[in-house]
Amino acid sequence: MSNESGAATGAGRDLLERLDRIRSEGVAALEEAGDEEQLEEARVEYLGRSGELATITAGIGDLPPEDRPVVGRRANRVKTRLQEAHESRERELEREARKREAESRDLTLPGRAEWRGGTHPVTQVIDEICDIFSEIGFSRVRGPEAETEWYNFTALNIPLDHPAADMHDTFYLDEGVLLRTHTSPVQARIMEEHEPPIRIVVPGLCYRRDAFDPSHAPAFEQIEGLAVDEGVDFVEFRSAIDFFVHRFFGEDTRTRFRPSYFPFTEPSAEVDVSCPMCDGAGCSTCKNSGWIEIMGAGMVDPAVFEAVGYDPERYTGYAFGMGPARIAMIRHRIPDMRLLYRGDVRFLEQFVR
Repeated sequence: MSNESGAATGAGRDLLERLDRIRSEGVAALEEAGDEEQLEEARVEYLGRSGELATITAGIGDLPPEDRPVVGRRANRVKTRLQEAHESRERELEREARKREAESRDLTLPGRAEWRGGTHPVTQVIDEICDIFSEIGFSRVRGPEAETEWYNFTALNIPLDHPAADMHDTFYLDEGVLLRTHTSPVQARIMEEHEPPIRIVVPGLCYRRDAFDPSHAPAFEQIEGLAVDEGVDFVEFRSAIDFFVHRFFGEDTRTRFRPSYFPFTEPSAEVDVSCPMCDGAGCSTCKNSGWIEIMGAGMVDPAVFEAVGYDPERYTGYAFGMGPARIAMIRHRIPDMRLLYRGDVRFLEQFVR
């Protein structure tokens, strides 16, 4: 550097001396910075756009031509040295911060597990039911939640003066338009659009004016099933239900068909399974009966076929409907349906697969 100073003229020598001062003062300020804030202040003062080094480099163009390369080389070396000092001190401060953090960490505290997102238990049941029926040829379909009175009631052999069609039970949106009270309207829509054979399962939300209590909800999931073809009889119907019950609840589970009534099936039945909690011995879950109801079902009423344009002399079929939330409650021994709707991750995380 002394050779460069001797080769420069007066103005050039002044800038070289200032560069030497900036180098020594700047390196000291950067190396002695006590924290990130002080380090940044030193960087701005010596390396910033308006800092001392930038002021000198901006004046190099005013020097005599023979002084410019001498001062320029010196300025580059000073800049490099200041940058090295800045980067070195920055790494040191980071190491010191990590060390302080490690020393302040209480390793005796229990770990905090992160919440893992998962499929809701009711959705798990829906997917499993649909997968089981797909093994015997059923396809999964969907339909609109806002329905007309025709599809929700009339096409299913439910007269509009039936209590189910009353405003006390049904959410009406407009004249003749409502929120579907079951997934059965999709049966009528599919039969209108397709010729047999038909085998479908229809999961989806339904809406009724029910109180929100341990066993009811005003908005709930339902799964509807329908099979239509020539020669479909009650034996095939029962075989399909038995297949589902054994696959879902276990091979040792027994089924029971009790006579019932639904406007869109004839004959109709309530399907019970032996209580999985007590294996049929009797407990509080099954009210000491040994049985739990899981679905309503039956052979499709000929009036439904006539409403959609099918020949009831040629085609027969069966239909069933079940509530996945109730089945999830049975499987997981959930005492209150409202727990499934509250979104409490402390409750739901136990079902994450």
